[in-house]
Amino acid sequence: MSSALIHDKLFIKTFWEQKIVNQSQKREVEEGRMKKSALTKLRDEWLMRLETRTKHLKNFSDNRATNSTDA
Repeated sequence: MSSALIHDKLFIKTFWEQKIVNQSQKREVEEGRMKKSALTKLRDEWLMRLETRTKHLKNFSDNRATNSTDA
């Protein structure tokens, strides 16, 4: 093999290895940012509020239906 071809292969290999390292670092930074984000906590709180509200409304409507049939 010619030295130019070996150099090209080494350059391409190094290039893609560096791309992989950079992408891995960016992914780690993004994962850390997402873990620190309050958005997940807020979503969970709102889901809990909506579930509680839905349960109360269902109980209320069930109680009204039961009371109206008793009368």
